[in-house]
Amino acid sequence: MQALTAKCATRLLGALIALSLITAACGNDDDSDTAPAPTEAVSQATAAPEPTAAPQATDAPEPAPEATPEPTAAPDPWKIAYLSASSANTFLLASVGEMQRLADENNIDLVEFDAQFNADLQTTQLQDAVTSGQYDGIILVALNGPGIVPDVEAALDAGLEVVLFNQIVGDDLSTNEPQVDGVAASVMAPPVVTGERAGQLTIDACADLDPCRVVYLYGIKGFPLDVALRQGFDNATAGQANITVVAEGEGQYLGPEGGINAIQDILQAEPEFDVVVGADQSLQGVELVLTDEGKLDGVALIGLGGSSPAIEGVRDGRWFATVFYAPASEGRLAMEAMIAALEDGTYTGGVDPNADFVDDGMVTAANVDQFTAEWDG
Repeated sequence: MQALTAKCATRLLGALIALSLITAACGNDDDSDTAPAPTEAVSQATAAPEPTAAPQATDAPEPAPEATPEPTAAPDPWKIAYLSASSANTFLLASVGEMQRLADENNIDLVEFDAQFNADLQTTQLQDAVTSGQYDGIILVALNGPGIVPDVEAALDAGLEVVLFNQIVGDDLSTNEPQVDGVAASVMAPPVVTGERAGQLTIDACADLDPCRVVYLYGIKGFPLDVALRQGFDNATAGQANITVVAEGEGQYLGPEGGINAIQDILQAEPEFDVVVGADQSLQGVELVLTDEGKLDGVALIGLGGSSPAIEGVRDGRWFATVFYAPASEGRLAMEAMIAALEDGTYTGGVDPNADFVDDGMVTAANVDQFTAEWDG
């Protein structure tokens, strides 16, 4: 009986425990609205996040630098052959100085050929320049104006531009207009006209003299320029009965020495004369000899060139006159004409650099202050 009672009590206790567990489980479902508040840790974990600061604006990225374009190659320079009558001639030195200045400014390679006053050598140089195929143009101071015409034509036929200055190419020595079709320019004072101006100055110097004895110095006798100068001189003085050319000489164009030699020879054969006409270079030598001989005060010197010694001589009263030349202007005008021809085929034609000078470029004591020499003689 006691055993049975204990066994029943044990079963009753198990049932109560099971009932208690079931009741606890049901109570959790029914009381969800009164669940305990979350702990602080839970609250912090589930709270909305604090807004974060907006990111700081940064400067817009700089654009990538543009690619530097590759430099374009400089155009090839034009190549010009300058065929000089003489690289030692002081007149032409002033011309080539201006040509070289413009060549440097305009991407031009200027190559000088020195003919040394040798017409045959110059012809060979011109032919070589043309056949070489290296040149775009030719600037020519011709030593044989009529004889070099075929070679100038060959240069034109080969497609080269040709500019002449100082000397005529052709037979007509009274004009500076080109006498070969296709020549871009011919820059010079017509030599016959220059000779006529020298003749007029001689008439002025001889105005009070009868007879008036004249010594005429060629630069190079037979040279086309000198032929034309003498032609103009004779044209101007032909009607002057008081004027007689009593002696001739050849003074060259290279400096005073030629004039010294020429006038010394003339003095031995013809010691008395009133006027000497010649290139400025020669007359510098003539002046030295006449000064040594004590004759300068009785002789009128008339130059051809308008160099600084001539201008100074006229200003000081040691020279009677000179016919002005502008070699620097000639060189500048010749190169400008060449550039125009190469750039766009411009043909300039005849250009007289003396055209605008006072009294047609006849320099005397009355007007000498209006002239500025372009070369040193």
